[in-house]
Amino acid sequence: MAELLRIGNCSGFYGDRLSAMREMLEGADDGQSLDVLTGDYLAELTMLILGKDTMKDPTLGYARTFVRQVEDCLGLALEKGVRIVSNAGGLNPAGLADKLREVARGLGLDPAIAHVEGDDLRPLALWPQALTANAYLGGFGIAAALRQGADIVVTGRVTDASLVVGAAAAHHGWTHEHLDELAGAVVVGHVLECGTQATGGNFSGFGSLPDRSRPLGFPLAEVAADGSSVITKHDGTGGAVTVDTVTAQLVYEIQSTRYLGPDVTTLLDTITLAEAGPDRVAISGVRGEAPPERLKVCVNELGGWRNQVELVLTGLDIEAKRDWVRDQVTAALVPAPAEVVWSPLDLPTPDADTEQGASTLLRCTVKDPDPGPVGKPFTAAVVELALGSYPGFTLTAPPGPATPFGIYRAEYVDRSAVEHVVVHADGTRESVGEPPVSTLHPATDSETDADRSAPADVLTQRHPLGTFVHARSGDKGGDANIGLWVAHDGSPHRERRAEWLCKLITPRKVAELVPEAEGLDIEVFPLTNLGAVNVVIHGLLGDGVAASTRFDPQAKGLGEWIRSRHVSIEQGLM
Repeated sequence: MAELLRIGNCSGFYGDRLSAMREMLEGADDGQSLDVLTGDYLAELTMLILGKDTMKDPTLGYARTFVRQVEDCLGLALEKGVRIVSNAGGLNPAGLADKLREVARGLGLDPAIAHVEGDDLRPLALWPQALTANAYLGGFGIAAALRQGADIVVTGRVTDASLVVGAAAAHHGWTHEHLDELAGAVVVGHVLECGTQATGGNFSGFGSLPDRSRPLGFPLAEVAADGSSVITKHDGTGGAVTVDTVTAQLVYEIQSTRYLGPDVTTLLDTITLAEAGPDRVAISGVRGEAPPERLKVCVNELGGWRNQVELVLTGLDIEAKRDWVRDQVTAALVPAPAEVVWSPLDLPTPDADTEQGASTLLRCTVKDPDPGPVGKPFTAAVVELALGSYPGFTLTAPPGPATPFGIYRAEYVDRSAVEHVVVHADGTRESVGEPPVSTLHPATDSETDADRSAPADVLTQRHPLGTFVHARSGDKGGDANIGLWVAHDGSPHRERRAEWLCKLITPRKVAELVPEAEGLDIEVFPLTNLGAVNVVIHGLLGDGVAASTRFDPQAKGLGEWIRSRHVSIEQGLM
């Protein structure tokens, strides 16, 4: 049996902590180094940002902060024998590889740098209006590069988990037939991909973290040859690794109990978590099935132009002030934008003892296919009312210019349309073979209101759902995802609490807790092994984060709002 692969992460998004690469390379107090260090820089919105970069300069299209990190840390990584794997190549992995070679020469170093390409489908013109169109590739291109001796591997749009899958497959000698092992690595990759979200970041139980004065440590994993693993972090770093912090990341931005990937379909309802010591959580039991026959594609198109202003309403007659200024702005919008959205109005506290407490915000967002109607005609229509509208008229900030926005959607292509290629450090090109696939569509395992039996009559009390339930939420295009699970707080009632949660959270209940979801397609997937449910609200975010006019366009706070909603909880569970 091969030795454990010790793999860490130093980035969860483009803009994450710049010092994290050095921290991960230096951070092992016990002298035990990493084998591989990954960095995830790509999200659906990031691909849009990189696409706009290439419109200005075709030689760009990659995460430039990654170049700065490598310039700072390359010597240390080579000295410690740590190999670096990252999707920072974005739309231009070949360009990033060349830039890194230039940086290495400037440092007097000569690392073997490989890159993976083939995800960019724009040359196929399948979606003529697409600014970006990238297939989600698997990990075997990365594995081929590492087996050939690469010190650094940069990719375009592989799945976030593929960074770990490729490294683990290379280390342990896995092939496409090792479905359970690959599925275990997918789970590890999903836990690591968002960095400190696995060590206490965005964690609803943050109050239990031991020391919030220090920056949270980035996670790492010890991956065994059978696909099982232990999630941990460097000693002495901030945050914590617990079953709850790992669960928080496991339920983040998933669609169902089947996690479809290019290399394997991971059965999320087979995951078992267990505490394995201080800041150590073991993952075992993960099962995998053949991957789907088609590859998912991230498509971004330029959707038009948008602008926004926020008005402050203070004191009495708030609704009347809102109505007057809305009428004034609407009449002044010539030409009228294609879409004008006003935010809901929250009334301030009566008899507030601060001016801020007596105030509320009213937001107006406009969108149009052309920049003209949402530029000067819009901002002037608002500003010119400053002395001729409601008493106390003021804005939170001066209006800005019109800005372009993108629309994201998922598409799918046959694998035969995608040429997955690794370009080795010596320039040779190797085509990556495709795995055996499933021609069957995975059966949905979401539950409806009719699937739930009515609970027996018991005495209940109204409490916030978050009394003993954690949450993590996020976005997948225009869909919002919410993971809810029962806290591991030492309560003897945890198993009963989990059963109660799974019965409580139905599509009808979700629409009650989130009124703006009324009429939308809502799916609920139980993850009983985690004491959790995953909720997908289709279409809540419109055309995705860049186009959404919702208050929380990425649904990052949606789970915390749901936790604050009051529900009837059985007295015996408190």
